[in-house]
Amino acid sequence: MDREPLIACEHCASVYRRHALQRDEAATCSRCGTLLWRYTRLTPSEWLALVMAALVVFVVANAYPVASLSVQGVEQRATLLDAVLITWQQGHQAVAIMTGLAGFALPLLQMATLLWVLAPLAQGRRARGMSLAIRLLGWLRPWSMVPVFLLGVLVSVVKLAGMAAVQPEIGLAGFALLTVLLTMLGRLSPHALWRYAEACGAAPVHVPKLGQGEVLAGCHVCGQVQALPDLPGHAGDAHSCVRCDATVHLRKPDHLARTWALLIAASILYIPANLLPVMNISSLLGDSEHTILGGVVELWDGGSWDIALIVFVASVVVPLTKLLALVVLLVSVQRRSARNLRARTRMYELVEFIGQWSMLDVFVVIVLAALADFQGLMQISAGTGAAAFGLVVILTMLAAMSFDPRRVWDHAAPGDDEEPSASAHSHEHFQAGPLPGKPATAPVGYGSHPDRES
Repeated sequence: MDREPLIACEHCASVYRRHALQRDEAATCSRCGTLLWRYTRLTPSEWLALVMAALVVFVVANAYPVASLSVQGVEQRATLLDAVLITWQQGHQAVAIMTGLAGFALPLLQMATLLWVLAPLAQGRRARGMSLAIRLLGWLRPWSMVPVFLLGVLVSVVKLAGMAAVQPEIGLAGFALLTVLLTMLGRLSPHALWRYAEACGAAPVHVPKLGQGEVLAGCHVCGQVQALPDLPGHAGDAHSCVRCDATVHLRKPDHLARTWALLIAASILYIPANLLPVMNISSLLGDSEHTILGGVVELWDGGSWDIALIVFVASVVVPLTKLLALVVLLVSVQRRSARNLRARTRMYELVEFIGQWSMLDVFVVIVLAALADFQGLMQISAGTGAAAFGLVVILTMLAAMSFDPRRVWDHAAPGDDEEPSASAHSHEHFQAGPLPGKPATAPVGYGSHPDRES
């Protein structure tokens, strides 16, 4: 085996030699169609500049109010932190903690971690504690929900427009720009950072030698491919990554039990999340309570059918889709089904992609609580259903993370659901997007294991 680095597909465990790509090229897995890696012309120095710009915009977005509301000459302005603080003071600490972490603390920590790693890499050096920092970054990425908060502010402005004079403020523009920057930085995955470290000599290129009774497997944290013992009944044994020292399993241990447990808990909480009010309104005209579907109907009756549709999709369709899709995936693995493997892989990718958007209604509630905080005139607060709904989002995301998509392919013979050619096809063929793809080399092996979970 030559010194060309290897890469493992996270969804089907196929292993490839990773070669350099040209401009606008991307490589996909020839077995399951997953995007493996893509060309990028940005250097660590340019990524560092983007991170610094994002941090400046983050400060501006949080320093200025996102919207203002005027009622009978009294004006109320609110920042994200105002919304979190008011929600806490109203006695809804669980909602305040969830939104404060997802909208403020975790995005800030994500950018600070990127800054810590990229500043030395831009100079061709390895950051202190780089392994731990990149492991932290991998954990933070799914939980940073700035785009969801931005959409929540827009929905809140539309909801209040019929009740009082509401105006968007500078902070809203800041969050819009921050969303663009964080979306760009989202392409800087932990695997990509380690590839940059290899390219500049800050990290060695490790190409494993496959011995007798061993199989190739990739580290879920850093992507490093390494040789692990192929022992029947020991697919869940823990090993240490040779590069980042993270725990590596040939397959996630007990993934079915954990995923079912999280999924059942989410399903149970989904009932009170929809039946209990997510928002309470107190005004001179009386008190009222609103459930998720009640809020959708109110938007629709008010003429904002487009916003109503967005809220309905994010708060009703998305959670149900995640729950049902995970049930289908779990049952198919338990039945050892070898049918529609690529379709099930795309289903898992969809569950991962839409995971955080269900938090929309929770962000809407805290923004409304901050803007409509007029003592004696009108006051909006979170309801019990908001906390339950936030927990549903968290549990379904954890369930998706616990599921091992490689198990979907363990029951297929090499070549099942694979295109006739041994090379991967264009990026455009497998993933939505205009980029033409770069054929990947033929797989050097599948990380399958004879101990197939039942």
